[in-house]
Amino acid sequence: MSACTPTRHDDANPKEHSHEPHSPPARPRGPRLTGADASASIAVFLIALPLSLGIALATGAPLQAGLVAAAVGGVVVGRLGGAPLQVSGPAAGLTVVTAELIQRYGWRTTCAITVLAGLAQLGLGLLRVARTALAVSPAIVHGMLAGIGVTIAVAQLHVVLGGTPHSSVLLNLRDLPAQLAQVQTASLAVSALTLALLLAWPRLPGRGGRLLRAMPAPLVAVTGATACAALLGFSLPKVDLPSWSSHALAGLPEGPVLGLIAAVLTITLVCSVQSLLGAVAVDKLIAARPELSARVGRADLDRELLGQGAANVVSGALGGLPVAGVAVRSTANVNAGAVSRNSTMLHGVLVVIAALLMVPVLELIPLASLAALVMAVGIQMVSLHHIRTVTRHREVLVYAVTTLGVVFLGVLEGVTLGIGMAVGVALHRLTRTRITHHEEEGVHHVRVRGQLTFLAVPRLSRTLHLVPQGARAVVELDGSFMDHAAYEALQDWQNTQAAHGGTVELVGRRTGVRIGEPTGPAGFHLDGRPGAPDTSGCRCHPWTPWRNHQCAIPETGTSDRAGSPAGGPGTTDEATHTPEDTKPSALTGRLVTPSAAVGTPTAPTTALAPGDPPADGPETTGTASSTAPAPTTATGTGTGTGTGTGTGRQLARGISAFQRNTAPLVRGELARLAREGQQPSQLFLTCADSRLVTSMITSSGPGDLFVVRNVGNLVPPPGEESGDDSVAAAIEYGVDVLRVRSITVCGHSGCGAMQALLASDQDTVETPLRRWLRHGGPSVARMADGSRPTARLAGRAAADAVEQLCLTNVIQQLEHLRAHDSVSRALRAGELELHGMYFHVGEAQAYLLADDGEDKVFDHVGVADLSA
Repeated sequence: MSACTPTRHDDANPKEHSHEPHSPPARPRGPRLTGADASASIAVFLIALPLSLGIALATGAPLQAGLVAAAVGGVVVGRLGGAPLQVSGPAAGLTVVTAELIQRYGWRTTCAITVLAGLAQLGLGLLRVARTALAVSPAIVHGMLAGIGVTIAVAQLHVVLGGTPHSSVLLNLRDLPAQLAQVQTASLAVSALTLALLLAWPRLPGRGGRLLRAMPAPLVAVTGATACAALLGFSLPKVDLPSWSSHALAGLPEGPVLGLIAAVLTITLVCSVQSLLGAVAVDKLIAARPELSARVGRADLDRELLGQGAANVVSGALGGLPVAGVAVRSTANVNAGAVSRNSTMLHGVLVVIAALLMVPVLELIPLASLAALVMAVGIQMVSLHHIRTVTRHREVLVYAVTTLGVVFLGVLEGVTLGIGMAVGVALHRLTRTRITHHEEEGVHHVRVRGQLTFLAVPRLSRTLHLVPQGARAVVELDGSFMDHAAYEALQDWQNTQAAHGGTVELVGRRTGVRIGEPTGPAGFHLDGRPGAPDTSGCRCHPWTPWRNHQCAIPETGTSDRAGSPAGGPGTTDEATHTPEDTKPSALTGRLVTPSAAVGTPTAPTTALAPGDPPADGPETTGTASSTAPAPTTATGTGTGTGTGTGTGRQLARGISAFQRNTAPLVRGELARLAREGQQPSQLFLTCADSRLVTSMITSSGPGDLFVVRNVGNLVPPPGEESGDDSVAAAIEYGVDVLRVRSITVCGHSGCGAMQALLASDQDTVETPLRRWLRHGGPSVARMADGSRPTARLAGRAAADAVEQLCLTNVIQQLEHLRAHDSVSRALRAGELELHGMYFHVGEAQAYLLADDGEDKVFDHVGVADLSA
């Protein structure tokens, strides 16, 4: 039974809701404004206000333009967009593009270009091509943002030093030494204070720091710098907001047609890609919060593109900057607890109120403070995480070319160069195929690394003909694609080898699995021999669940189901199958026999076809449970040699798969651990439940965790009568000998031990299990004690009494841990930390116990936040 039960059931026979005669039908109410949305909108507004002014300053546009774009982005996109929690407004990623347009065409024409870009976005949204933007390589997007960030930082550095930036990075770098020789002390001091507050505020320690961190760092930095400048009497250029009556609106576009078209395409591309990728990233943030993902659906990218287009039309017409989704504000919106699009819309309304009523306050802000804020944002756009990611995926060249192109040539030119480089890298990878041959103990090994296309056929044929006719050969295919020309060449060579008495074995080196010989129609080999399955190999990965393995080979005449005699109904004698018995499986696409279709494990016959990957295809373990092999009963000795019971064969096959697939990958690391001994950093105490795979849920490997498992993840208090020294011995060994730095007690949902504790009957006969479960008695008493704070999950209370006891038990066992001498000594010395953890099996969601305050709250562990 699933651990997750639906909270709402659809009524099979819904009743009609009627109203009184002659009364108007009830109108559906819109989403109500909740307290969570109101508080989130204030947090986003406090971040958006200084950033909008700073971005407008960096582009050279009127400062009101930043406020207009923030208000329009909040209200229009918030109402019409397809990503309810994404916040739109003037984005740092558009700063360089907008600044170039203003310098080239003027402000009114730039507003007209923004309107035309919005119309183009509306057209793309109506064509429903939003998903196409996601085909752009992330290396290009990250490179574009990094290049824009470098351009922003270099330009604003001049303002920080008290000067005026130029229009290009080269000119700014050329004049930087002269600017450093003429630094204005007041401007530098205000900027330095802004940066110091911006960096230090999120790192304030302690409970007081946690309360202060509720105020956004950008607002605190600008406010603090403004107050200090006013108190010290610095004479600095400040924000100048002219009367709204003189605010410039969009005019007719003036300039060369081709230049205007290129400008519109640039604004459309940058706004659309940034907004759509931001919507996808916000989806990931929402998915990391189960209580939020149930209320907020996935983003509708086509609707989001329509909303962004409408906002750009309105913003440009009203004299505002281009609008796009903004990562910083979107992250703040989600983290502040927003639950609907009302928070985004309300933040836009607050910007309008501030623009009309707070002009005297805004005009106190020094421009140097805003410049320092924008410079910090530009620096953060060069993300080390992105650099490491593109390096790991071997796309650093695409990233570097895009970044340098944006910095020295412009955004459109840089993105074009990046796309060209990405295409070149893809073609290089497609055509780069290494084919080698060597002989080892009479077996000829041919190794193919890369994709097998017609371009590699000449080299493949030359290498294959190095294998003598009639010899034994192994061909390792380390790639994911084979076209028809390569398939024909390999097939012809294999037929020739078979005709001369040779054997050919095709192996997928990358996954470490046997492919078997290519087969023709109806399960026959290409040389005409019957298509008997390959019994020596397994197509499953090391982590494939046993019940989903497709490599079990029923024994002819000995395996029966449901008590059927050998050879009777239910017998799986593959020697009797005719070609007509073989049919493709709808689940995996492999050729299987009827016995496999009904659940009997059997080895699939692999068909090698043009365009198919030479190794295993995508893993299908997530859906294969619907046709999982049923348990079989077989005769045998049970010696573990493959002739014993079904579970014995599973164990033997699992060990064999480890030796073949996994052991070569971890042998070096295990050899090092064997030499140096174990040095784990954590002691992980959890339940013996088979569904808890500690290395999987903690992403750990050999030598990382010292694991202690027992029924109910219990820690008997020291010195208790009828105690259990095995747990205490493991704790003492881990703390005093291994010197672990932390101990984690991990409970889980649906724990059978907790269910037994709740259903315990004092009159039942004593058994070893019941004597052991006595150590969980304090947890039951703690849960019943109303004077103690109730343990709960972040965002919701426990689903039932069993889950409540599971959470309470983790807290109680942590107290038992503290009572052990070795643990208490290490805690007093500051050498050890204790952590509580809860794993919800049905949701595959981990929760960590908050380590501050009296409230015992288990907070979910999700994906990393969006970068700035």
